[in-house]
Amino acid sequence: MLKIKESFLALNANQIDQVNNIVKGNPKPKPHIQMTTKGPSRKQVIIPMSNNNNSFIKSSTFHVANINRLLRNAKSDVVVDFIRSDPIGIVIVTNKVASLSDLQIISQYIKKSKDINELQVEEPHLSQSKSYLKIIGIPFFPNSKT
Repeated sequence: MLKIKESFLALNANQIDQVNNIVKGNPKPKPHIQMTTKGPSRKQVIIPMSNNNNSFIKSSTFHVANINRLLRNAKSDVVVDFIRSDPIGIVIVTNKVASLSDLQIISQYIKKSKDINELQVEEPHLSQSKSYLKIIGIPFFPNSKT
């Protein structure tokens, strides 16, 4: 600021301040994370069954690829990420909340699988979790070396 004052003697304090802001740029607000997740976090399709599902889980990567192919053919936006075993049955984790048509496609595939007895498979459903995450603001202070 002093160099600006020395260079331009005819400017008043407000004009020097304006020139300083132009040279330095507008001061940026402190960065912080502001995020809110919208909607329920029900991205798990639960398929209850009363038998041992170990043989199905052993070839889970094969089943993930096949289910994704069926969903893609049905022009669905849902993609299966992975399949895991659960004491209740099988849990299929997806990238989005599955619709009723997606659940039917998954159910038909599971019931037609050679690794599982169709009579022991119940209808799939979404998890009943209704948790939400809302973060209003977290202060973030970058490590500056000025």
